[in-house]
Amino acid sequence: MDAPGAAVAGSWEHAYAPFGAPQYPKGFEHFDFADPNAKKGGTLYLQNPDRRTSFDKYNYFTIKGNAPAGVLIFMFETLAMASGDEPATVYGLLAERMRVAPDKSSITFRLNPRARFWNGDPVLAADVKYSFDMLTGGGAAPGYRTTLAVVSSAVVLDDLTIRFELKDRTSDAISAVSTQLWVFSRKWSLGADGKPKPFDQIINETPITSGPYTIESAHAGRRIVFKLRPDYWARDLGVRRGFYNFDRIVYRYYQDNAISMEAFKAHEFDLIYEYSARRWDRVHTGAKWDDGRIKKENFPKGGGAGLASYLFNLRRPLFQDRRVREALDWAFDFEWINRLKQYRRIYSVFSNSEFAAQGLPSPGELELLEPLRSQLPAQVFGMPYVPPRMDTSPMAPRENLRRARDLLSQAGWNVAADGVLRNAKGDAFAFEFLITEEGIERTVTVWRDNLAKLGVQMKVRRVDYALFHKRTEAFDFDLIQIRVPDFTLPSSLDYIDLFGSKAADEPGSGNFRGVKSPAMDALLAAMSRAQTMDQLRDACRAIDRVVMHEHWQVPYLFAPNHRVSYWDRFERPKTLPKYYSIDSPNEYLPQWPLVTWWLKDSERR
Repeated sequence: MDAPGAAVAGSWEHAYAPFGAPQYPKGFEHFDFADPNAKKGGTLYLQNPDRRTSFDKYNYFTIKGNAPAGVLIFMFETLAMASGDEPATVYGLLAERMRVAPDKSSITFRLNPRARFWNGDPVLAADVKYSFDMLTGGGAAPGYRTTLAVVSSAVVLDDLTIRFELKDRTSDAISAVSTQLWVFSRKWSLGADGKPKPFDQIINETPITSGPYTIESAHAGRRIVFKLRPDYWARDLGVRRGFYNFDRIVYRYYQDNAISMEAFKAHEFDLIYEYSARRWDRVHTGAKWDDGRIKKENFPKGGGAGLASYLFNLRRPLFQDRRVREALDWAFDFEWINRLKQYRRIYSVFSNSEFAAQGLPSPGELELLEPLRSQLPAQVFGMPYVPPRMDTSPMAPRENLRRARDLLSQAGWNVAADGVLRNAKGDAFAFEFLITEEGIERTVTVWRDNLAKLGVQMKVRRVDYALFHKRTEAFDFDLIQIRVPDFTLPSSLDYIDLFGSKAADEPGSGNFRGVKSPAMDALLAAMSRAQTMDQLRDACRAIDRVVMHEHWQVPYLFAPNHRVSYWDRFERPKTLPKYYSIDSPNEYLPQWPLVTWWLKDSERR
């Protein structure tokens, strides 16, 4: 059995580890993946790191509109932060110490008395309570409400101490409160008349936060500049020493990948993360790469690969039959997409980790699955899901399409005289794939052709990000492509948002699929109750078998490396963290290049 985390005994601690003990002791000097002697100064130039092509607000936590990625990365802080060296271990940030009740019924935080917002006000327990109330209220996006729903109440004990009573007495709940409760000042809500505004009406007011940067300027939703606070309160803490080495961070927003790549070549920004193997192979080349002005590097990934897939909207009658969903999987040609051999096929909710299902269900898995047998496909009790392949023999593509045809026929869909797949009512099998980038359409060319051979009509519709965001929040789509962030230790809260029945009816939640499964809810509950690594592993593997054998998605791919091109103007720590991201605001891991690299000199080449 695994040892309990450091803070479970009820004493005040600097860190919390759900299994085992924290790597870094009390009073540690710095993380191994940061250099305390890093040179300070200069400007880091970045592009929009996701599909947002502009911004129209600063409030990152509400549904309507788009906020700049850098606001969350560089301005907001949490009570504790995740380590880049250990799975799910957190170290105090705004909280100087934390105390977990022996039965995990509560966690109490003692704030660092030095913590200050950029306006000079101390960070108080009342501000933490206010932040919690706003993020769990009706004005916040559902994802934040879902994450923090593990808390039954927040109680201010004194100016610097706050206790959270937990509904879920789990390590995931402790981690959620520690690292996903973004703290901001009560004064952020005050209008010109001095009265507080409803949270969803805080739009363009500059967030009053405790992080290392503030907004220096913003221009027409296309450019924003963050300036380092000279009085940043945490710069000498072990969790921050060697971090935030640039005086300014400048984001420019571009409309598509082609434009941003040309801008990168012209050195309008310094670093570009590449998702496409085709572009990595063909576009990240040229004289500036050849002579070393631009570096091209694969940074190894640690931890598990988030589930990237094409999601079926089960709210649509077309996709409610499991056989239909499986048939579309058999028609998918991953091997054509991977002809450059730079990817691996996603095979699990927890690919590239020990939490992926292996072999036949273990006794621990069966203990969870057997009471649910009548609600689950028989395949769940056999071997794990294996994605179909199109390259096993010259006849494999034809055999796979024949398998798909048979499944569709079993579900009542057959090719009519006009060559279109129809059901008994005469309805055509047609659906829309909603995308935001031209490159996504290219990857499904063969899939669309294969479906056409079956009589299936897949229409690809490209829209701008604002419309995509609006439609996905309202679950107004047939098929979309979504990638779940990578993970260190799976958190039940993340998967409750993805697969929990309650989230299916909450616009803006992560349950895009529309899964409503009592069996899945029971397994998610078991995952949240896990007290040992063995229990967590069994619950995750049981969940994996159900998700993949239900075919709620067609799994896509993952890259074993972070592919990054960057201008040769940086130095960096000698040690690479095991768990990190490059530039994403959506992963609760250090954005290693952005927060720990520094310039060779303060001038831009």
